[in-house]
Amino acid sequence: MSSPRLKIGLYASLVMAIFVLASYKLYQRNDATAPQKDDVLIRVMLSGLNIAHYQPEKIDDAFSKRVFDLYLKRIDVNKKFLLKSDVAQLSKLQTDIDDEVKRGSHEFLDMSTQLMDQRVKDIQALYRDILTKPFDFTVEEKMETDPEKMVFPADKAAQREDWRKFLKYRALVQMSEMIDEQAKRTGKGNLTASTVKSATLVTDEPNRTPEQMEAEARKRVLKYYDDQFRDLMQTDANDRLAMYANVVANTYDPHTEYFAPRDKDNFDQAMTGRFEGIGASLQEKDGQIKVADIIPGSASYRQGELKAGDIITRVAQGAEVPVSVEGMRLDKAIVLIKGKKGTEVRLTVKKADGSTKIIPIIRDVVVLEDTFAQSATINEGGKKYGYIKLPSFYADFNDNGGRSSAGDVKKELEKLQKENIQGLVLDLRFNGGGSLTDAVEMAGLFIDSGPVVQVRSRQGAATVLNDRDPRVQYTGPLVVLVNKFSASASEILAAAVQDYKRGIVMGSTSTYGKGTVQRIFDLDDALPAEFNNIKPFGSLKLTTQKFYRINGGSTQFKGVMSDIVLPDPYSYLDQGEKEAEYPLKWDEIAPARYKTWADAPAVAKLAAASQKRVATDPRFKLMSEMVQRMVQRKNDTSVSLKLTTYKAEQDKAKIESDKFEAAQKAAATINISALATDIQAQGSDTVKVNRAVRFVKPLRKDMTLREAVSVIQDEA
Repeated sequence: MSSPRLKIGLYASLVMAIFVLASYKLYQRNDATAPQKDDVLIRVMLSGLNIAHYQPEKIDDAFSKRVFDLYLKRIDVNKKFLLKSDVAQLSKLQTDIDDEVKRGSHEFLDMSTQLMDQRVKDIQALYRDILTKPFDFTVEEKMETDPEKMVFPADKAAQREDWRKFLKYRALVQMSEMIDEQAKRTGKGNLTASTVKSATLVTDEPNRTPEQMEAEARKRVLKYYDDQFRDLMQTDANDRLAMYANVVANTYDPHTEYFAPRDKDNFDQAMTGRFEGIGASLQEKDGQIKVADIIPGSASYRQGELKAGDIITRVAQGAEVPVSVEGMRLDKAIVLIKGKKGTEVRLTVKKADGSTKIIPIIRDVVVLEDTFAQSATINEGGKKYGYIKLPSFYADFNDNGGRSSAGDVKKELEKLQKENIQGLVLDLRFNGGGSLTDAVEMAGLFIDSGPVVQVRSRQGAATVLNDRDPRVQYTGPLVVLVNKFSASASEILAAAVQDYKRGIVMGSTSTYGKGTVQRIFDLDDALPAEFNNIKPFGSLKLTTQKFYRINGGSTQFKGVMSDIVLPDPYSYLDQGEKEAEYPLKWDEIAPARYKTWADAPAVAKLAAASQKRVATDPRFKLMSEMVQRMVQRKNDTSVSLKLTTYKAEQDKAKIESDKFEAAQKAAATINISALATDIQAQGSDTVKVNRAVRFVKPLRKDMTLREAVSVIQDEA
């Protein structure tokens, strides 16, 4: 029988053939009118989406409204450019977009472009005028930071007031940082709110008074917006078309995207993992640059302080003056962050707990060995337990004899069993997925032969992917650690463990919730030669299949719910499929036939014991309190524009963050160590020996890992 990978490949080829035929049929013209690129792009995209997408949308007024709402949000996320009257004018076309597609016209795109171009010119004059006058940071006033709570200004006077507060806030942040920097140069540390007025300190560099700092802050903000608006004014018709096309694609689901030719090249390069830089996947959301993922083996991964969910606010090249990236286009921000191996970049980030931190990272290439599965042993209570960290479900997709994650985990299990382990922790935290085949094979290491996951295409019944090997590599107690950043293949493996009652899934309330498969199609290949004069068109990545658990439920949207939930600093973040725009919803199909594990763990009993321990653990108590404060800060979206109040809030966040870090450092150390056989195998290779040491170091204070071991002890 064909392999799962071959089946999916044949399906993609069939879809492409249908895609090409439909495009030819769509453009059999009865007139001599020359086709326009924007008309052709949108129509061929929609043709492909309606043929190949897992859940095609009807092109009607509801579709028009989705495109209208999302495009309006993308072009003016913070409601700082368009007036209420502009939105009213555009709203007249909000149900006409579907008809425009059928007519081959683009009135909405044209009108929105004209309005934005005019408003950009208006706002450039406005911010320059506002920044000529000093800000009074002693006045208590607030500014809303949540775009969803903002409103489009009623008139130009209201717009000016919005921009005054916005620019004042940007200058406030700059001034606050200058005060801290000047304090640090004296060796006295950060200034607190109570000492802001005495910010003139003795230093080798010229001292600045608060008035001089305020003037410098406005100067920096002016430079930033001059640079940003220079970029905005260089936005051309192709940029607008690409943004609009991507919005149309995103209304189908968040993983369906349009790549302009340049963006597709960047995507291909990113997938190779060979960039020199910090090794973080970034995304732009609501005008902010967020860390979506840390690439295993990268400079950020090894440095350890940058985390998924962090918001990057400023970027500095070594000791140079930082550049703000708030509101900056993602591609331009990436240019600032990327760089040659050996150079330093300093990122100012807003952490999950609300504190601000400067993280220095020496750019480097990905260390391949750090991307592979690694294992260690934990000695606790006179017994030995195994630990395996799996950063991703990697595989050699070209079948060139390279390594696979399933094969590597099998080898690590063999080594751990020689150590006579009494239980195993499989760590899938921050594992964004990868090879479906490896997820299926890996599940087979822990269960008898049987179904692991179901894959359903748009047409027809679901295909059941089975583990066909009756051998069980490991039969002992098993805990699988997950968090909100565990996605795709991680969710498939965790769900299989849970459905077979083979072990305990433990961690965040739920995993990410990405239960879909995407394919990329080159639009140029789908169009006949008559369009060569307006090519290239780029590519379309669209969702073609959906994953289902063997119990029939989808991993899409809901993710995998943990059997034992632990306090998690990422739990409050808007991170996951549920928080994305227009996600495909959860549903279910018929379950597969399978037999649960004979020696199933007593989940309810183990969960009750864990909850009792966590409730009395001071570190988990601090974590819970910190999460509650994060939720409160998230809901309180207004920020003070008074310097002393703002500084007090920042100081409080830092104190709370430092308190939690101190509690972690003071906690008892987990007795975890790299395998002696691994250390011996490295011989005199100090680089590899250091890698093994670096791997276990952060785990020694990992409170979630400690609780996982306690759960295994309860089970035994």
